[in-house]
Amino acid sequence: MDASISIDRIREAAEVIDPVFLDTPQFVCEPLSGRIGVTTLLKVESVNPIRSFKGRGTDYLLDRLGVDRRGIVCASAGNFGQGMAYACRKRSRPLTVFGARTANPLKVERMRALGATVRLEGDDFDEAKEAAKRHAQENDELYIEDGMLGAIGEGAGTIAAELMTNGESLHAVFVPLGNGSLVNGIGTWFKRFSPTTRMVAVCADAAPSMALSWRAHKPVIAPSTTIADGIAVRVPVAEAVGLMAGTVDEVMLVSDQEMKAAMRALFADAGLAVEPAGAAGLAAIIQRAEEFEGKRVATPLTGGNLTEQQARDWLF
Repeated sequence: MDASISIDRIREAAEVIDPVFLDTPQFVCEPLSGRIGVTTLLKVESVNPIRSFKGRGTDYLLDRLGVDRRGIVCASAGNFGQGMAYACRKRSRPLTVFGARTANPLKVERMRALGATVRLEGDDFDEAKEAAKRHAQENDELYIEDGMLGAIGEGAGTIAAELMTNGESLHAVFVPLGNGSLVNGIGTWFKRFSPTTRMVAVCADAAPSMALSWRAHKPVIAPSTTIADGIAVRVPVAEAVGLMAGTVDEVMLVSDQEMKAAMRALFADAGLAVEPAGAAGLAAIIQRAEEFEGKRVATPLTGGNLTEQQARDWLF
């Protein structure tokens, strides 16, 4: 299994992914659209057992892995780990997730509740990833890295297929950019079936490595200090960066303050509690509202795992 993403396998994924992750709500939020002047279609990926889109890619990946019974190891800021835990529990496969010592405690709690063994090592996600690789090698287990395997992006690509079901064209889709599976899956589908739709990937300006990498056409390491743990990439995945050359039209940056403002707008206008990374696409739309005035755009709200303290600090 490699990093390539296939239209046929995105179609297959839509048939085999656990239905709890498919056909998520999507609607034009009229109060929000009226306020910013951009017709904004929200794709709500936080109303499922793990409150994020990650279950699509992880469930399809585990289906593709088939009868391999080795234990699985991965690293995660929390949402990917929850997706892996849900998919592994369903198939009775042991899973160890490595996270940073600063990981969101709600996400850690949920990974453990779903049956994963969680180990917290390192000061950030990328240090946890190195610990996960070592552990897998030392214990002859299967290491899985988000962004590196095409099946994860193919599962995420089912979001694009669903966005196109109503037949109305989209001027642009704004996609939060972490390790790249989401934008590569969505971009692969849109480049085939709606090539005029602009694919805009969105990074945190306090974690710009993927933006720098896309512009340089090679991985560029950069510091990560953003509150948006879901897109807090310091060390890019080379395979994902390579695919982005054919799936992404531009990469833009949003600040932590802009993401928090977008979170508050979603709560006020749509009644949705979304985490910072999940609101990055909307933050970008608001930043570019004058340019996209009167246009129809979309963004996936990729996760809603907020602790009570985070909700108090960021939503009100």
